[in-house]
Amino acid sequence: MTTSTLAWQHANDSTELRPVAIERRSLRADDIAVQVAFCGVCHSDLHAIHGATPHMSDGGGLVPGHEFTGTVTAVGTAVTRFAAGDLVAVGTLVDSCGECAMCRVGQENFCQLGPVSTYGGRDRVDGTVTKGGYSREYVLRERFAYRLPASLDPAAAAPLMCAGITMWEPLQAVGVGRGSRVAIAGLGGLGHLGVKLAAALGAEVTVLSRTGDKADDALALGAEDFLLTTDDDQLRLARGRFDLILDTIAADHDLSPLLRLLALDGTLSVVGNPLMSGPRILELTAGRKKLTSNGTGGTKGTSAMLAFCAEHGITADIEVLPSTRVNEALTRLEKGDVRYRFVLDMSDLADLES
Repeated sequence: MTTSTLAWQHANDSTELRPVAIERRSLRADDIAVQVAFCGVCHSDLHAIHGATPHMSDGGGLVPGHEFTGTVTAVGTAVTRFAAGDLVAVGTLVDSCGECAMCRVGQENFCQLGPVSTYGGRDRVDGTVTKGGYSREYVLRERFAYRLPASLDPAAAAPLMCAGITMWEPLQAVGVGRGSRVAIAGLGGLGHLGVKLAAALGAEVTVLSRTGDKADDALALGAEDFLLTTDDDQLRLARGRFDLILDTIAADHDLSPLLRLLALDGTLSVVGNPLMSGPRILELTAGRKKLTSNGTGGTKGTSAMLAFCAEHGITADIEVLPSTRVNEALTRLEKGDVRYRFVLDMSDLADLES
C-alpha cells in the first residue's frame, strides 16, 4: 500500500512550486522510510525547474530536492544497517544497477546502465518517476542512505550530500593534500564548501572572483588568498600557479582565462555549469592541462566525505527557511542572494497536512 505525503511540486505551467499530495511506495524488503527534516536548495533544482534538464520531469510536475537529512521511521524486512529513529542523510542518487564496473567500485553516480536520481529519475522496479526531498516523507533503498554523524548539525549537513560530495570527488581524484595549490572559482553554495574541504586537506587555497565583496569571507572560510579575475595584472601574475581549479560558476563563462592559471599537468574541473561548451583543444596543449567535470559521487566517496567532515567539523554555511518560503528561496538563489546555501525546514508541511 502506498502512502500519501505533502511535497512542493513544480507544475509545468509555472515555475512556482505548490504544495501537492504525492504517493510514496510501500516498503520493499531493502527500503527505509525517512521523515525529511531539512533539504538543501541546489542550483540544479533551478536548472530542472526552468527546463534546462528536461529529462528530469515526467510531464506531470517535478518535486526537486536531492540533499536532505531526516529520521528513519520504518524499515523493510531485509534492512540491516538502519532502525527506526536513526538519523540519516540522503544525496543525489537512490539506486543503480549494482553490477557494472562503476557500481562495483562504489561510483554508482557513473552507473553504466544509468543511476536513478533522487528526483526526476526512473525507478528500476516499476518505472515511476522519482520525486525529491522537498517533501515530508521519502522512501529509498538502504544502500543509498548514510548514517548522519552525531557531530554534524542536521540542517547544515544537508548540503554536504550534493554540494559537499561534488567538491570532494575532484579533490580526491587529483590527490589534493599538503602543498597542493587549489583555486576555487566562485564563492557560492559549492565554492564555500570547496574552500573548507581543500583547506582541511592541507592545500594552499585561493578564491577566484569577479568582485571583491567576498574577500573577507574567503579568508574566514580557510582560503589564503583572493584573486580578482577582472584584474588583468592579478591574472598575469597568477599564470601557471594552480594544480587544480574547481570551477563552481553556474552561469556561462569563458574557460580560457582559468586554463591559463593552471600549472604543468594542472586540472580544471567544471562543476558549476557542466552544460557549457568547452574550449579549443589547443588551449589544453601547453602544459598538458586537463579539463574535466564531476557528477556528485557514489557510495564510497560519499561515506568518506561524511567521515572527513565529521572529523574536521565541516558543514555548510546556511540560511534556514520554512519550506513555505521555497519560492522565495529559489528566487533569491537565482539572484545570488544567499550566503551560502538555503536549507528548507520541512517540518512545517505537517501543519499544512492538518
